[in-house]
Amino acid sequence: MQKHSHLIDLVSKYVVAAILIVVPLYPKFPFIRIPNTFVAVRLEDFLLFFAGIVLVVSIFPRLLSFSKDPLVKLVALFLGVGFISFISGSLVTKSVVPNIAFLHWLRRIEYFIPLFLGIDSMRKNTKNLEFYLKILFLVIIVLFFYGFGQKNFGWPIIITQNQEYSKGIALSYVPGSHINSTFAGHYDLASFLVLALPVVISCLFLLKGVRTKIFLGMVFFSGLWLLVNTASRVSIFSYLIAGTISLLLIKKYKAVLVFLFVSIVFVGFSSNLVSRYSRLIDVIRNKSESGNLNNLGIFTVYAQDIDLPLKVKSVTPTPTSEPPFEDRSTNIRLNVEWPRALRAFAKNPILGTGYSSITLATDNDYLRALGEVGILGFLAFFLILGKTSDILLRSFSSNKSFRGVELGFLTGTIGSLSGLFINAVFIDIFESSKFALLFWL
Repeated sequence: MQKHSHLIDLVSKYVVAAILIVVPLYPKFPFIRIPNTFVAVRLEDFLLFFAGIVLVVSIFPRLLSFSKDPLVKLVALFLGVGFISFISGSLVTKSVVPNIAFLHWLRRIEYFIPLFLGIDSMRKNTKNLEFYLKILFLVIIVLFFYGFGQKNFGWPIIITQNQEYSKGIALSYVPGSHINSTFAGHYDLASFLVLALPVVISCLFLLKGVRTKIFLGMVFFSGLWLLVNTASRVSIFSYLIAGTISLLLIKKYKAVLVFLFVSIVFVGFSSNLVSRYSRLIDVIRNKSESGNLNNLGIFTVYAQDIDLPLKVKSVTPTPTSEPPFEDRSTNIRLNVEWPRALRAFAKNPILGTGYSSITLATDNDYLRALGEVGILGFLAFFLILGKTSDILLRSFSSNKSFRGVELGFLTGTIGSLSGLFINAVFIDIFESSKFALLFWL
């Protein structure tokens, strides 16, 4: 029996390691395409299915105690509300294609498998943490090399930002565009870096040894280069907040200034990112001067009326002025995606209109949750995030014995959560499979 338990523990450890490697590094090639949707079954889904089996085998002997865990109850509540929302969307509001919505609901179950498998692995052996972090740091370096290859050597880019690209078509980098590395979109990669880099930063200032610091320095600059080249404005801001909080928690007050200086210098070397920030500032200034701050990006065309003499028989084209200066991503959010989510919420405030009912993107995870699963689903989901945050904060405040890797992971994760809650205002981070699986792990 003991030998069997040891084998399961060993399998759990290496399955978690496999998730840490495969999910971020294997591009999103479709394996089995699903009609009428961008979503496809991919090879990592089979890894997650196997991980689910390992989790069930591991917790089965203590299933009763496992089911009493408050975090397990909250996840079960969220999935239960999501299933009822799926039924409501299929039968009441008729706002979803049932088989597509059901697959979206199953994907939510998949997202939580790494959470409980990781917890189970750590409870059995806390030394696994250092092993997992080494893998995570090496993954960041590999992501950097592939992203560098995309930008400078034409290495293929696989993204899923529209139906055609989601077929696995290989694209090439265009000067001035965003770096995706092995992720399906630059926002997903940027959010992952907001999650991971604060842990790297905390460990960099906590761990001893010249070789360790050189290695962590390489990881930090690799991740920072990637983050800057994603050109995600909100993620840069979130990263600065997250890194600052992490350093304040470990009382490295002078290091905050160094961190901010180095990061801002890196940002300054990205003409793409600087131009995107400048454009946003110019739009806000333009709207402020015109007294129209309530709309940062409506794209309209103004026609100028010209009186023509009656004797002119030829038709003169009506000249149009230049379209007003706008920020495209802000325009899409304010005028298309966010109103769509609010309309879905208004249609069924309690349960929403079901998963997949408001298309692929909302670019605001809070509004997306309200639109798809209503107030009940929204509250259930953020109870999970609240409980997770409470566990981390209580661990930090009540246990002063944390040192080294454990303290670096804890403070880095607390900092990253702060940044990710900001990111979720502008990006659907918890719906992106690569990010969501790594976040919950």
